[in-house]
Amino acid sequence: MTREEEFSRLEINLRACVDNYRYFRSRIQSSTKLLVLVKANAYGHGAVEFASIMQNAGADYLAVATPLEGMELRKAGISMPVLVLTAGTDYFPELISSRLEPGIPNMESLRILCDTLEEKGLKDFPVHIKLDTGMHRLGFMKSELAELLDFLKDNRQVKVKSVYSHLSVADEPDKDEFTLAQIRMFTEGADAITSALGYRPVRHILNSAGIQRFPQYQFDMVRLGVGVYGISAVPGVKLSPAASLKCKILQIKRLKEGDGAIGYGRHGSIAPEGTVIATIPVGYADGIDRHLGCGRASFSLNGHRVPTIGNICMDMCMLDITGVQASVGDTVTIFGEDPTVSELASLLGTIPYEIMTSVPRRIPRVIVK
Repeated sequence: MTREEEFSRLEINLRACVDNYRYFRSRIQSSTKLLVLVKANAYGHGAVEFASIMQNAGADYLAVATPLEGMELRKAGISMPVLVLTAGTDYFPELISSRLEPGIPNMESLRILCDTLEEKGLKDFPVHIKLDTGMHRLGFMKSELAELLDFLKDNRQVKVKSVYSHLSVADEPDKDEFTLAQIRMFTEGADAITSALGYRPVRHILNSAGIQRFPQYQFDMVRLGVGVYGISAVPGVKLSPAASLKCKILQIKRLKEGDGAIGYGRHGSIAPEGTVIATIPVGYADGIDRHLGCGRASFSLNGHRVPTIGNICMDMCMLDITGVQASVGDTVTIFGEDPTVSELASLLGTIPYEIMTSVPRRIPRVIVK
């Protein structure tokens, strides 16, 4: 490791990533394609690093949110197909030159793309048609399909590579009736598009929770997101955390009663018998939410859980390590195996996705085997 990586780092566990990938691959047929989502810097894990791992693992597709995310992968040498889920319209020339495949959610986007392709003299450019089956975020509504099909019948600039939609409650068993209704609506829409085109595009609707709970609806491809990073939608299925946020102790102070209070706002109190604190080089600018301060969360140090003390600072926070043997330079685990991302998310009343994507790029990503 470099000195920077020893200071603080997000360790990407290669074995865990591959094991999680293989678990989800085992849930689908060998003929079903598997797309891995690496948007939002691979859910905070490092897009280039994680994309490389998935390319080597045998994934069929990657997906990103924006053209700039896709262009970053291409510049890093990622050569496999990349779907841009929210392609917009501003970057179509760059998207085309970077061999990125746009998700198309409406007629406006499709027309602008086709105009751009016509100007460049290109035909049969791969696109992915997004259907709105009830989440009402992006996608063609059922009432808009007729216009779409009329346009596609006479168009030679694009070729529909896939038709897809997104499940909004696949991880909530009490809402399975709605999920099944989404799948039925998707099937009807995909059938209509296939009939109009005269060829069959790839179909995909299952997300990570869908792969685990509805594998009978895997169609031609599935999209693996948070599951590959170690979060399971099924109780009892333990996946491996793909990442661990770690840092080194900067300083240790042995404080006695009368030395005052600790941190901004003086919210960290010293015990009558004295308190030993360790300062570590991560704060809210590194994804450590301020609501985890003042003892609301604890991290791992030398086999012990040690609570935060005082407020979380921008670049640092303090831990109460009283009674724990520790030295400057010892490693503290913010999340990973212990505590887990899910534990921190529960403390904050949020979801693991938010914890993972909050780790900024200034924290080096380091792949460990």
